[in-house]
Amino acid sequence: MRKKVSKSIEVEGGDVEEAIEKAVKLLNVTRDDIVVKIVCEEKKGLFGMEGAKPAKIKVSIKEKQQFS
Repeated sequence: MRKKVSKSIEVEGGDVEEAIEKAVKLLNVTRDDIVVKIVCEEKKGLFGMEGAKPAKIKVSIKEKQQFS
């Protein structure tokens, strides 16, 4: 029996796409190798300025299926 080992991290960014890019670099994988769950989207500051509240995502690496 194979044990499931799922590596997941939480990452923040100016927006969701920036957070995904950071996660891909941190985990050293491609975008297709991960599953992204949005914890919260960014909130704009006064007059639409960025940075009031960053986007936060939870990223885990997809399990590779092996067929014999």
